[in-house]
Amino acid sequence: MDRSLSRRSLMRAAAGGAGALALAGCGVPPAYVPPGERAAPDRSKREHRLDFANWPLYIDVAEGNEQVRPTLREFTRRTGISVKYVEEINDNDEFFGKVSPALQNGQPLDRDIIVPSDWMGARYVKLGWVQRLDSARLGNVRANLDPLLRDPPFDPGRHHSVPWQSGITGIAYNRKRLGREIRSVSDLWADDLRGRVTLFSAMDEAPALLLMGRGADSRAFTADQYYDMVDEVRRLVAKKHIRRFTGNDYTKDLASGDVLACQAWSGDVIQLQADNEDIEFVVPEEGGELWSDSLMVPNKAAHKANAEALMNYYYEPEVAARLAAWVNYVCPVPAARDVLASSKDKDTAALAEDPLIFPTASMRRRLQVMRDITPEERPGFSSAWNKVVGL
Repeated sequence: MDRSLSRRSLMRAAAGGAGALALAGCGVPPAYVPPGERAAPDRSKREHRLDFANWPLYIDVAEGNEQVRPTLREFTRRTGISVKYVEEINDNDEFFGKVSPALQNGQPLDRDIIVPSDWMGARYVKLGWVQRLDSARLGNVRANLDPLLRDPPFDPGRHHSVPWQSGITGIAYNRKRLGREIRSVSDLWADDLRGRVTLFSAMDEAPALLLMGRGADSRAFTADQYYDMVDEVRRLVAKKHIRRFTGNDYTKDLASGDVLACQAWSGDVIQLQADNEDIEFVVPEEGGELWSDSLMVPNKAAHKANAEALMNYYYEPEVAARLAAWVNYVCPVPAARDVLASSKDKDTAALAEDPLIFPTASMRRRLQVMRDITPEERPGFSSAWNKVVGL
């Protein structure tokens, strides 16, 4: 349980993008950096090292010694590149606020890799705060990246980002207590679930599933579709159908039985199922959101080539399988499934059949990567959503 603790359980999920809005509110909008001003002289050839900033509990660790990370140790053994690995990203907005003064002023971060979530990665790309990756150094990524993740709306072609791990936003429910299946978002609004449903509170976490539940394409939804979705949620709140809006604490409500169905992240449900086999996860018939936390090289990074070497290393199926077996999120390297399936350890081999790590073909057809919310849309979207949520 500890080893696969959801990194999202550590998020404070600040709704509405507080980091960027705070800057704008002070009359200091984040500054765009043009392509010609993003790179620094690359010291990779003479300095065999790199700095990697990631989320807590998001990499394999050695049994009995959490300071040893076996896949990183193997990378260093093979390449001679040492890795300073720091777990300093606890919240997308908080980290954005921490690094934005340097990035908007063209200063180095002393980090060669950062790992924002999709919606925050979109900001970095639009602001020109991350560098274009050298495709020639990323042969494993080109060959092995899941086709569903190759062209996210915020970074078509993945020129600035490489998925570290992915996950699904869908619906979790207690089938035994509810006494029926849930197959669609509309099933959440049935009378027998009044007061027993929770939704996510964060504007960048909740809407995709709800939009798809209304027939909208989350990859290309309109402002009218968004506001119509918010109006529906407002009506459900007024009817006291929705128990509350949550962050990761929805897991406690679901485990206790206070909630029978809820928006959920796939990685959390793997953990819940270890203690309660009656909890199920479903990608609704209308669709579910596929999201990623992605490796990016910030502007002025001193060891870009070394960072790209590490990205390429983690896209070897054997390495991706070792990471997936530990963190239990959706693996962005489908070929890792065969590696796990061939394991002599039955528990490890069983992971190859877990649809929350390797989604089935049926699930995959229903997954979408939500488009990013534009800077022009964000203030209005945030205001409407936060009024409903009560933030």
